[in-house]
Amino acid sequence: MENNETIQRMPMIGDPAPEFKAKTTQGDINFPSDYAGHWVILFSHPADFTPVCTSEFISFAVLEEEFARLNTKLVGLSVDGLMSHIAWLRTIKEKIEFNGHKNVEVKFPLIDDLTMEVAKKYGMIMPNASSTQAVRAVFVIDPKGIVRAIIYYPLSTGRNFDELIRLVQALQTADEFGVATPADWRPGDKVIVPPPGSCGVATQRMAEQKDMECQDWFFCLRPIDKEEVFSKIHKS
Repeated sequence: MENNETIQRMPMIGDPAPEFKAKTTQGDINFPSDYAGHWVILFSHPADFTPVCTSEFISFAVLEEEFARLNTKLVGLSVDGLMSHIAWLRTIKEKIEFNGHKNVEVKFPLIDDLTMEVAKKYGMIMPNASSTQAVRAVFVIDPKGIVRAIIYYPLSTGRNFDELIRLVQALQTADEFGVATPADWRPGDKVIVPPPGSCGVATQRMAEQKDMECQDWFFCLRPIDKEEVFSKIHKS
């Protein structure tokens, strides 16, 4: 290749989250070690003082306590500098209203990434979209520092925050109960029991169906009520 620029593979689901040190609006961080024991949503946005990003930061800030109940920290990133970040967040608090929310203070850290080091490490720069702005990436990282989910949005489209909360709830429920979650699942809905590993177990499952509803040997659901889910995944 003529281009001498190092090509770095973006992290994939199941990979350890790439490590970095950075300055943020809440001080220096060492990622992900500073967040050990917590789930993290690491997300990027294209630029400060842009309208879609502003709406998203207000939404993240309003929902920060809900994420905290799920033991989940928020960490934002753009390729702007620290002074720009501070000025933008001050403007959000003093001037901007969105969806009925105003005077919103963003308390989670926003990374200064002028060098694009972190953005490139996480595959947040997509040259065919923009070579100078990060796309709207979302990385959900578990308490052991493992990437568990990745979502990408284009520059023009704001994120669905109900889905981000639902995603964290689903991942935590799967871990806590050893189940999978079906399409459109929300806490209180039935969950999927993992398929049996042998013919004998499959036959027994269909014959007994204890605490399960099986339509076939591979498709079995069981109820877990909302209170039981929240007792496991909500932080007291």
